[in-house]
Amino acid sequence: MKKAFTLIELLVVIAIIAILAAILFPVFAQAKVAAKKATSISNLKQQSLGLLLYSGDADDMYPHNDDCTPNSSLDPKYNGIVNPSAADLNSHCNAPNTLGGFSWRMNHYAWQKWVFPYTKSVGLFLHPSFPLIKGTNAVSGVPTGFDQGEIANGYALNIALTGAQNTWNQAGPPYSNNAAVRNSFVGGTQTAIPDVAGAMIITEQWFFPVTGALTVPSSGPVVTNYPPAFKEHWAAMFYKLGGSGACGVQDGVIDNTKVPFGVIPVGFADGHAKAMAVGDFLAKTPTYQQYTGASLSTFACAPFASHYNSAVNSLTLPPTGTWPLWGL
Repeated sequence: MKKAFTLIELLVVIAIIAILAAILFPVFAQAKVAAKKATSISNLKQQSLGLLLYSGDADDMYPHNDDCTPNSSLDPKYNGIVNPSAADLNSHCNAPNTLGGFSWRMNHYAWQKWVFPYTKSVGLFLHPSFPLIKGTNAVSGVPTGFDQGEIANGYALNIALTGAQNTWNQAGPPYSNNAAVRNSFVGGTQTAIPDVAGAMIITEQWFFPVTGALTVPSSGPVVTNYPPAFKEHWAAMFYKLGGSGACGVQDGVIDNTKVPFGVIPVGFADGHAKAMAVGDFLAKTPTYQQYTGASLSTFACAPFASHYNSAVNSLTLPPTGTWPLWGL
């Protein structure tokens, strides 16, 4: 006669399994987060090295051009047009309300294309935790994100170090449109950065593909990009809102939807990458008053601004080496 498990024995086994699951599931979740963090840091390292290689091939200059390059989309479905017409160029480079409206544009919003020849992998630009923005804008019903041909919600280029342009399809040079040429405050070269091992060139950032820049003067066809080195702004990017802190943040309360790993992966100008604690990142960033000498302006709080166009028409930089994270 075969011996069967008693009800008590089965209940004990089930209880043991439940206890083990309760112990191990959080461990598995932590391991998954750790793996994604390692992937993000690896992505940033390869992106930073790609920019380093680009500058090496371009006589030390970082990329900052604005072009329309046929069939250059990182999403192949927008490529393959033979002998593109002027209408094709316009619909793929300057048509925000259409599918693939920026898919052939080659500028700072599509900076990944500058790095791609050195990495050969679109996957390096896709964040392991942030979802790729696709679809249509809920309000206007027009395509957004990758459906427009731009990779957002993952990594952001520090265009204060590279410089940027808005010159494609504009009459010139000389150009007359506002902020057509946006020169880097360090001249746009890698060797001009005071501390290349300490200066952030790319960082993890939700939603937007560039970190933005303080443009000085605030208007005109030729401006200078200064880093958005405002502690208040970055606190709003990292901390939960709805508090009494500057820019309305809950000081010290990390928003895990914006900072999924609890730390900030950063790529540096010398090609290395590492994760920085949120507090360390903010401690290495001056306040708006320290940086500009003025009281906090609400424009600095905006999380989605690509360029911080304020009333600042001149800027006295702190002594070299004061804030190396920002190339200052």
